[in-house]
Amino acid sequence: MYLHSAKPYGNLLQVKNSLASEFFEAVFFDMDGLLVDSEPLWLESETEITGRYGYAWSDKDQVACLGGPLSKVGEYMYERCGREQSPEFFTQTLIEVQSSKLRGKTPLMPGAIELVQELQSKGVATGLVSASPRNIVNAVLENLHENPFPFTISSDDVVNTKPHPDAYLLAAQKAGAQIQHSLIFEDSLTGIAAAKSSGAWLIAVPHLVYVEEEERIRRIGSLSEMSFSKLQELYANFNAEI
Repeated sequence: MYLHSAKPYGNLLQVKNSLASEFFEAVFFDMDGLLVDSEPLWLESETEITGRYGYAWSDKDQVACLGGPLSKVGEYMYERCGREQSPEFFTQTLIEVQSSKLRGKTPLMPGAIELVQELQSKGVATGLVSASPRNIVNAVLENLHENPFPFTISSDDVVNTKPHPDAYLLAAQKAGAQIQHSLIFEDSLTGIAAAKSSGAWLIAVPHLVYVEEEERIRRIGSLSEMSFSKLQELYANFNAEI
């Protein structure tokens, strides 16, 4: 079952036009490590798979692979496991193992769903943009009581996934927004690179990495620190600096 779209935007464009002078046209969220606390499960999956080939996966390995894309992770595992299987084998095995774990439990990051719901209640366009393949995105969404996003984008939906900006450019198109007037939440260096190259504003919620603040980048510790009103203030400050 594909869960690209949970609900139509309807008259959202009219609402968005009324917000245009005071808020971002759209807000997009990464999934792994940002919306859901899946990084411990990725560590479990990577450790389990590489352990079969005598390799002891470490936190350093996890940081090296943080944010994907999964083809890069498969290549990395292939090299660390003595090239006993193909890179494609490791990539596909990781997808299968991780999907199974996520269907069993999908721990949410503090404040994540609450922020999405508040933004939508204010008429703000939102979307989920992941570097994970569709079956992993669906595994997460199936565990939620209701898909909170009007649409979701996976690595299967674009030719070039993160760190390329294609997924975020597609999200802006789907939301009827200009990417340079949109906001992205990301946690990994790969996702942050995609967000920066897209031209959007960015709020980084770093996981195991350090991110410098820049003209169009801010850094926070948790989505629980954010609200519609705080994002309104941030939008005003961003525009004051331009």
